Amino acid sequence: MPAFDQLTDKQLAVYQFIRDTIRGRGYGPTVRDIGDAFGIKSPNGVMCHLKALETKGFIRREGKLARAIELTQESIEEDKGLPLAGRIAAGALHEAIEQKERIDLGEFFRGKGMYALEVSGDSMIEAQIADGDYVVVKKQKTAQPGQIVVAITDEGETTLKYWHPEKKRVRLQPANSTMEPIYCSNAQVEGVVVGVVRKLK
Repeated sequence: MPAFDQLTDKQLAVYQFIRDTIRGRGYGPTVRDIGDAFGIKSPNGVMCHLKALETKGFIRREGKLARAIELTQESIEEDKGLPLAGRIAAGALHEAIEQKERIDLGEFFRGKGMYALEVSGDSMIEAQIADGDYVVVKKQKTAQPGQIVVAITDEGETTLKYWHPEKKRVRLQPANSTMEPIYCSNAQVEGVVVGVVRKLK
């Protein structure tokens, strides 16, 4: 798999321009497009960068078609996710050391039956799930007591609560001390929460 540290700063910039162009409009830039973007007047100057990217495994070019620049599958995989910059302590202080590894958050939740829901309301705030967060849910019809679930109430409403089966009913418990639980005779589990994603403002 190609590594970005093989590239010079200009080669990386050209690669990112090619990648963004393909993602934005569905096909690659021309040599002239690249030249105009980087102030390279000579087509040969652009070709040098393209040859380097091809040699290093980041792109492939099909024949002599003007827009036939494609990203290799390996470079697409390399570019996925966020840079993993190390570990940071929430207790004692440690140095956060930059690393070249990347982390794809989607990989944590990849699997059959996974989906995401945007949270509305603050009934689960004490479980660190706030209004506007996204919960990642594994679709299933059963849950263990105490798990956070997507449940359907007796009235057919969908809600996010702790699942607590009792003798002749189910208690759907909010994680908010100002709110009362919901009691149901025939509540159904639609899925179990396996992750929370929050974008800080």
